[in-house]
Amino acid sequence: MSKIKHILGPMRLPFLILTPACVFLGLGSAVWTSGGIDTFYFILTLVGALSAHISVNSLNEYFDFKSGLDFKTIRTPFSGGSGTLPANPESAPSALVTGLITFTVTGLIGIYFLYVRGLLLLPLGLLGLISIITYTPWVTRSPFLCLITPGLGFGLFMVMGTDFVLTGTYSWPAFISSLIPFFLVSNLLLLNQFPDTDADKSTGRWHLPIVWGRKKSALVYGLFILLTYLSIAAGIYSGYFPRLCLLGMISLVIAVPVVLGVSRYAENMEKLRTYMTLNVVLNIVTPVLVAIGFLAG
Repeated sequence: MSKIKHILGPMRLPFLILTPACVFLGLGSAVWTSGGIDTFYFILTLVGALSAHISVNSLNEYFDFKSGLDFKTIRTPFSGGSGTLPANPESAPSALVTGLITFTVTGLIGIYFLYVRGLLLLPLGLLGLISIITYTPWVTRSPFLCLITPGLGFGLFMVMGTDFVLTGTYSWPAFISSLIPFFLVSNLLLLNQFPDTDADKSTGRWHLPIVWGRKKSALVYGLFILLTYLSIAAGIYSGYFPRLCLLGMISLVIAVPVVLGVSRYAENMEKLRTYMTLNVVLNIVTPVLVAIGFLAG
């Protein structure tokens, strides 16, 4: 049982719920544009997306352990890693193996969809794989890439990728839908960097809260929240979304207090934790509500 826990820990299982939420949004846009989907393709897409998420989590845990970062961070429920490898250093090789195996699974599923759907999927798939393998060693050294790569992974790559494999084509509903998790998930990682600023800087990371400080980064957080809801409004106004996608606006009851809280407590890590929790809820609820709007519309 202990060995299983050491293997599962670096996967960060509680965080994997974000993946079905984003894939569900891609499913919603695909059903809205095509009227029906292949169930096998959808299940395989979900497996590939979960494998990708597990891979980036496991590799992140491994590289952060090897760099010594995990020994310097003050862990919160949403940042600082799972704590599995610092407590059990002998589990580090298994975390690396897990990351590489799930990376391979994702790649094999991608190759299958290239075969059945064509080479137009290649740019998304290839960039997605590159982002997984380069995220911790290289992407985290660039403030701009560190800001947008999580959103690209769960937005453009995951939502548009899901829509493409289910419909066989790219579409404006899928692209605009992908902007919702693009801004939300970029914000998710941005906010989770606030408590780790000093530790991250000491190991060579170079992200927005280090470069601009937490107060200015909180302004970026607020801007991305605004752009999230403008994306929903643009989809509805343009006719690419059904009006029922207005359901996504319900999450404003979470978003507004979070923006105000992040702005007020950007330098207070203890009080910021409440808003980090709400931010996770926001990331899951919003794409699910928009997806329900697509399916019901």
